[in-house]
Amino acid sequence: MGTADSTGEAERLAALLSTLKERSGLSYGALGKRLHLSASTLHRYCNGDAVPADFAPLNRFARLCRATPEELVEVHRRWILADAAREQRGKGAGGAAGGAAPAADPGTPADPPDADDTPKSPETPDTQETHETPDSPSAPRPRPRPRRRLILAATAGVIAVAATAALLVGRLVDDGAGADAGQAAGAARGPVASPEAAESPSPSPSGSASGKPSASPSPSGTPGASPGSTADGKPAAPAPTGVPFHASVRAHAWENQCSQRYLVDREPDAVRPPPVEQDAPAWVAAMGAVSADEQVVEVTLQGKGSETVVLQALHVRVVRTGEPLPWTDYGTGVGCGGGVALRTFDVDLDQGSPAARAAEGQRPFPYKISESDPEMFRVTAHTGGRDVSWYLEVEWSSGERQGVFRVDDRGRPFRTSASAGRPAYDYPPGASEWSEHQPG
Repeated sequence: MGTADSTGEAERLAALLSTLKERSGLSYGALGKRLHLSASTLHRYCNGDAVPADFAPLNRFARLCRATPEELVEVHRRWILADAAREQRGKGAGGAAGGAAPAADPGTPADPPDADDTPKSPETPDTQETHETPDSPSAPRPRPRPRRRLILAATAGVIAVAATAALLVGRLVDDGAGADAGQAAGAARGPVASPEAAESPSPSPSGSASGKPSASPSPSGTPGASPGSTADGKPAAPAPTGVPFHASVRAHAWENQCSQRYLVDREPDAVRPPPVEQDAPAWVAAMGAVSADEQVVEVTLQGKGSETVVLQALHVRVVRTGEPLPWTDYGTGVGCGGGVALRTFDVDLDQGSPAARAAEGQRPFPYKISESDPEMFRVTAHTGGRDVSWYLEVEWSSGERQGVFRVDDRGRPFRTSASAGRPAYDYPPGASEWSEHQPG
């Protein structure tokens, strides 16, 4: 069933890509040159023979084919489903391969060690040596393994008896000690939590999840149903734990190939040529760059399993703010045409308490997500006169669980700085070096 699901999702994605390609009137070769991809690769995407591991190529493909904002969202949604189905198929294939391997008997070593690998004691003779005698048969004698197993079994028995004796001695000591000694021992051991109490009902990777604490079992040992079982003695289903959705974050999502600008503390001859969108994170890290004036963040959330997750709100948290960076402004390109803008939420980082405000035509929170119905949120944050480090928080709930999920740049805050009055450079198509920015 996994293969059929994977193929079906890939075909639905391919059908939409093929429609966009045909409507654009461009050939695979023309599209490939503009996207820096081979024509055969694009052909496989549009035929459903392959699904890219990253969404960036399809995002640029759809924009180049002049997809509408609604079509861009649909392309992203179908890619998420196709990619998830492919991963599910891979997990299923791995599980089948693992299940084919025979399991070893719990009481018998899967592969008994040779005598050369077994430590020898002075009392145990080397059982691997064979000596020819007149009465011995010509064929070699089998290894006398039963004797070794007998020695191991005897050793295990001695260990078990010693452990039992130690337990009895410890109990006698506890019974004979006074109340003060008992309290000191209890304090040294610390409280013992049940599996249900040890794990919060609403964990979050950010450590800020909230939820109702669960009660720990009574230490009196009252008879009754054991923890983890129902009243009729049947094992209880384990309570769901962890964040109930997958999250994918693109910290450098561009409006188009020419829209993004970065501040870099280097002279033009020490700055690499601008990257394509999917290579922007590596370029930013190598150059120590900071988004100039505006930063677009895309967050995709997809539920796990059949449970529905309600996304209650989206908050903006500012970590630090200061004067704009006195660095040089570099653009990713000029003269390559406009793109399709898709702004869902807008954040003005110059406000005292920045908030994520739904753009015109977009409904505000809450939203619902599930495994078959993901959501993609595009947040555009901008500043005109500050250097701001910030991140996002998503409030979520699922059944009785609730929590807060932090959205950032791989564990670090996003950073956006104004570029007004700074030297600016561009890298025109076909150029071999940076040149001064020409306004207009």
